[in-house]
Amino acid sequence: MSGMNSTPSGERVHIGIFGRRNAGKSSIINALTGQSLAIVSDVRGTTTDPVQKAMELLPLGPVVMIDTPGLDDEGALGALRIKKAYQMLNKCDIALLVVDATVGFTEEDRRILRRIEDKRIPYVIVFNKSDLVSEEARGSVEVPDASHVMWVSSTERTNINELKDLIATLPPQDDRSRRIVGDLLQPGDLAVLVVPIDKAAPKGRLILPQQQTIRDILEADAVSVVVKENGLKEVFSSLATKPALVITDSQVFKRVAEETPADIPYTSFSILFARYKGNLDSLVAGAHALDALRDGDTVLISEGCSHHRTCEDIGTVKLPNWIRAHTGKNLAFDFTSGTEFPMDLERYALIVHCGGCMLNEREMKYRMKCAADAGVPMTNYGTAIAHMNGILDKSLEVFR
Repeated sequence: MSGMNSTPSGERVHIGIFGRRNAGKSSIINALTGQSLAIVSDVRGTTTDPVQKAMELLPLGPVVMIDTPGLDDEGALGALRIKKAYQMLNKCDIALLVVDATVGFTEEDRRILRRIEDKRIPYVIVFNKSDLVSEEARGSVEVPDASHVMWVSSTERTNINELKDLIATLPPQDDRSRRIVGDLLQPGDLAVLVVPIDKAAPKGRLILPQQQTIRDILEADAVSVVVKENGLKEVFSSLATKPALVITDSQVFKRVAEETPADIPYTSFSILFARYKGNLDSLVAGAHALDALRDGDTVLISEGCSHHRTCEDIGTVKLPNWIRAHTGKNLAFDFTSGTEFPMDLERYALIVHCGGCMLNEREMKYRMKCAADAGVPMTNYGTAIAHMNGILDKSLEVFR
């Protein structure tokens, strides 16, 4: 598997394809990728749900292409499809508004464009089926900003390469200084990673944040030692070099804190990823809201990925129990996973989110903005667990 194909979804540029039914959205995806990724049909409304596909799009690199239903769909079911399609805007780094050139730029297209502009997403208006429109007709089309326009033909592949080149200029430049943990380590430093292997752990592999953290340690020319929580004491006694940092899975945070010598800093994968995505300060403030919960409050626990639940599941079992024990309150809990995130957040007293390793930065910040707009504090697993165990300040010392 190549490096680009193995790039995590959260690190890829997300490109959303939006537009009215039968504008040729799926045909544009197939033309851009050179593959038959999306079903193409003359029947209006062939795409009924958002479809995401991780791939390489040169010259841009690793991307996720998102094909969405037509935003002029009809009926009750159509309204649900439109809602799902618009939710995809929350994770898009780039939006392509595909317009049927034989129909022209309609009022519905203008409404879609306003939604894209409101979210400040870089975009291109793609007039598809240009081979069916004369040069004179093209000149008469009124668009808000001609610099965002590209006339293409997915069937004739006219201007497809030019469209790809334009797309490649749109995302913000990658901040190479942004690191998960590498900036906290010097070459030759030793980092100890504590990784529980229980029934909830995936078979035969480490989870994504653990993989990414190990990779970042290697890029810092440092050394990682990975150990289960029941072997941490033995590791400390056997190492000739004092570790520069201990990084732990959140669910064994308390045990790791108790067993780590006072002169060795420690933190968690969740806290590292909160800092990496630029959300740490807000999530720390949200953790303190645990102390203000009252009887009858409802807490939302949200995960960015979908996985098989077990009796030891941290999100649906362990966290609710820990929060009830910490607060001593009679609380209710709601749970969401994957792309689901409620629109009506006002009914929650607190949101506790996972580390967000499967979500790109735009979607994670969107979720936090939704919470802030609703006046609901938000924290994440690792930050909340550290606070409940009285070790949050110590867990943040390494960043100071």
